[in-house]
Amino acid sequence: MPSSIDDKTRNKRTNTTHHSASPYYRRMLNPQRLAILRAVLAAGSINKAARNLNYSPATISQHMTTLAKETGLVLFEKQGRGISPTDAARHLADQAQSLLADFGRLERVVADLRGGQAQHLAIACFASAAERWIPEVVRTVRRHQPNLTVEISLNEPVDGRGRRRPDLDIRTEPADGAEVHLDGYQRHELTIEELVAVLPGAHPLADARELAFRDLEGEPWIDHDIYDSPIGQIILTACRAAGFTPRYAARLDDHRAALRLVETGIGVTVLPRLAVAELPDGVVARPVVHPTVQRRIVVHARQDRRRSDLIARAVAQLRDSARKVVPA
Repeated sequence: MPSSIDDKTRNKRTNTTHHSASPYYRRMLNPQRLAILRAVLAAGSINKAARNLNYSPATISQHMTTLAKETGLVLFEKQGRGISPTDAARHLADQAQSLLADFGRLERVVADLRGGQAQHLAIACFASAAERWIPEVVRTVRRHQPNLTVEISLNEPVDGRGRRRPDLDIRTEPADGAEVHLDGYQRHELTIEELVAVLPGAHPLADARELAFRDLEGEPWIDHDIYDSPIGQIILTACRAAGFTPRYAARLDDHRAALRLVETGIGVTVLPRLAVAELPDGVVARPVVHPTVQRRIVVHARQDRRRSDLIARAVAQLRDSARKVVPA
């Protein structure tokens, strides 16, 4: 009898130890504490973060202590009369950024569902598409569903993340490159368009009917894609094929601002035709050859049976708009 009790006790202890070590029994990280950690690092101190968040310093400290226990990390170290974040705290805060953004999107979805207002269409696209094509898309889908809210986020020059997972994701690909397919989306090719050189009207090359890439080798360039998104990579590949690397006078992430810099005579740039549909006064666009450079514009449409008709209407409107791209 005694040995039987001991065996049961031993088994119970063994099971308890096994459960506590299992990841399924560990406490999940609290997103609020991760957000508070980022606030502390941004403010530079617990007291400043407390004022910004309208919390007491004791509450902030308690959250940070609990977060340290949850993660098993040393997040802050004493430094003089204050504390200093560790490298682990900084790395954890950086990694938490995308997670907190996803959580924010999820909370908005829950709020919409709770309020019965879950009528949204999310579109991710580059700036020139947002300017030239998206207004008609919004008009078309809202005519079909008047209570719809269309949310538009930019995915170039950086892969920005909107408030929601995109229903339509409009992207640039090299015209001679491999086709990209996204899980859960149907791919539609919209158009292939050529890129053009953009110069000040007073530039010696402005009167040429077309320009070779080598004609631009010695010019100061305006880079409108500082983050090397697909369109920037296409342009840089063409320059290298012509035997040179651009010498930049200015680099930024806005094609309209780049056009203004060209207008002032600071340099030249190369842009897709869609981005030069309206040029500032005193600026000209010319075809570039040797090599001729093209991009392919595609839209990835989310496969959602509940909203297939709405998404199909948006894709049809994009196709119609894409056919109307006119030469510069």
